[in-house]
Amino acid sequence: MRYRPIDHDPEDPRLGRFIPDDWGHVESYPLTALSPDERPTQTPVVIGVNWYVEFDNPETDESSGETFVAPGGADSLTQVRGGHCVCLEPGGEMTDRDEWRKFYNQGREGACVGFGWSRCMSLLNSQEYAARWLWDRAKESDQWPQTNPGDNNGTSVRSGGDVLVGKGHVVWSESDADDEWQERESYTPDESQGVSVFRWAQSVDDVHAVLGNPRADELGALPILNSWGEDYPARVWMPDDVFERLMREDGEVAIPTDR
Repeated sequence: MRYRPIDHDPEDPRLGRFIPDDWGHVESYPLTALSPDERPTQTPVVIGVNWYVEFDNPETDESSGETFVAPGGADSLTQVRGGHCVCLEPGGEMTDRDEWRKFYNQGREGACVGFGWSRCMSLLNSQEYAARWLWDRAKESDQWPQTNPGDNNGTSVRSGGDVLVGKGHVVWSESDADDEWQERESYTPDESQGVSVFRWAQSVDDVHAVLGNPRADELGALPILNSWGEDYPARVWMPDDVFERLMREDGEVAIPTDR
């Protein structure tokens, strides 16, 4: 397991995204393998990246009225706190809902991959999903034997996407309110609630094109939907040069290309 570039567990358990030991999935399934006409647009994107201290306390820009992480740009980044998975919001009709900000709160668990992918699926399908179920199943099938349902370990973005392809997802029910990991073992996924294929972006331009978000293009920044509940802003913007740096630092950028 790697939290690289730190060599220990993150102090904040929410920052539990693991970096894969190989990069074959990104190299074998790039978004650019599709022709421009085949590439999706106005579609959410799921990212797994290093999380810096500068992302903890977003700042409001007076001129734009928007809230930014690391407004000083890539050169302002200092200390990595761990790895995190979040969803990026597209343009068009797939706008995030206020109630999802409260619903998708991972608490103090290392469940970010389950929550990032589930937020993506909510944008695609207008349903709420059992994010911790997805987290459990991703840990069952990822490359690390140390990760298992019931523990607080994280997993990789790739592993979460693979579950959605292979099993689908579980639509949330009020009867699942306790959501203990033992109970999640019995949840029944619906294949129609997953994705058929996902591919990997390899540039910031790829991401902007897929999101199709005019405000993102105008700001030169990407809109992050975090999974830290109402204690974190509903939407924050990450400057393009910051994101470009994170991609170089073993960032995974997953794009559903077929549902």
